[in-house]
Amino acid sequence: MKLFDVYPLNNITITKAQGSYVWDENGVQYLDMYGGHAVISIGHTHPHWVKRIEEQLEKIAFYSNSIIIPIQQELAEKLGKISGKEEYQLFLCNSGAEANENALKLASFHTNRKKIIAFSKSFHGRTSLAVAATDNKNIVAPVNETDNIIFLPFNDEKALQQCFDEHGKEIAAVIVEGIQGVGGINVASDSFLQLIRSLTTQHSAVYIADSVQCGYGRSGKFFSHDYAGVDADIYTMAKGMGNGFPIGGILIAPNIKPKHGMLGTTFGGNHLACAAALAVLEVIEQENLIDMAKQRGMYIINKLKNIDAIKNVRGKGLMIGFDVPDEIKDLKKKLLSDFNVFTGESKPNVIRLLPSLALSRKQADEFLEALNECIEEMQPTTPKGELEKVAD
Repeated sequence: MKLFDVYPLNNITITKAQGSYVWDENGVQYLDMYGGHAVISIGHTHPHWVKRIEEQLEKIAFYSNSIIIPIQQELAEKLGKISGKEEYQLFLCNSGAEANENALKLASFHTNRKKIIAFSKSFHGRTSLAVAATDNKNIVAPVNETDNIIFLPFNDEKALQQCFDEHGKEIAAVIVEGIQGVGGINVASDSFLQLIRSLTTQHSAVYIADSVQCGYGRSGKFFSHDYAGVDADIYTMAKGMGNGFPIGGILIAPNIKPKHGMLGTTFGGNHLACAAALAVLEVIEQENLIDMAKQRGMYIINKLKNIDAIKNVRGKGLMIGFDVPDEIKDLKKKLLSDFNVFTGESKPNVIRLLPSLALSRKQADEFLEALNECIEEMQPTTPKGELEKVAD
């Protein structure tokens, strides 16, 4: 049997990982500035995370949600404390797509409406409704297509206001990433998020803050939406939540009431997943990783802005993007092949940096040095004869 070939693969096999480094089968070390797509929040194989999982595995790894699972409540309390959303409710699932799927479904249940506002360059997942709200026709199958999604330009306040003026009574929810990840590290303006909050409140719709990639401290606040000083009705989470162990969830405002059977999952909130998620929150708290992400991100962004060869440096915390001009379009590939540095990308010309929140200053400098050297090697040089002509 062959694997279903849907992933373009680098010819590398990673066999070991620790902190912000990974090693291949030949023992070659790589600096991980990608974090497995923003998943590695506290560093690969953090000792506390490993210990928490091992201890739980020796007790019980899984039972269904048909019984009381105290570690779920323990996770809810710790998550509420660190996120500052203690009055919210928690529903646990397994992935970001599942989190967004449940958030959209819950919004429709709550409002008894069907229309969803999403935005250009959005990415919310690959499942049925989540992918329908994703602005990428290449991954939307015919069965996923629906007239219930209204796509608007990202950060366009006038278009948003007009849409609510025309369709406000039909809109169940607005779903928005505080910082678009797959779309290219596009930061939602504070005023845009504030308008979403105002309009959804005014029209009794639900504000869904997709925080799957930009949440869990990556932006320098627990949720990147917090920069706007507003509270969403539902926050969706995954990626950094388990540091590599599959877990997702949604935080739900107290005015949205649960009903038995309205949501459900087999594996969501299992004992082992909750242990992994608790370990992440404990490390974030003990090692002050949210502030560290903010400080380290500011340092990297300021350094990147001094590199003339790259353009439009943007982001918050350790969710950073920049544009790569055509003359060095293979920068990401060369960083990996020649300098052993993993980075992310957004097609066609954006490099994304999504390292562990525990990235050290030394590792940040290591990346910056590699980046500068890589660019220097790639930039076309002017032949000596051409220089003489310029001088003349």
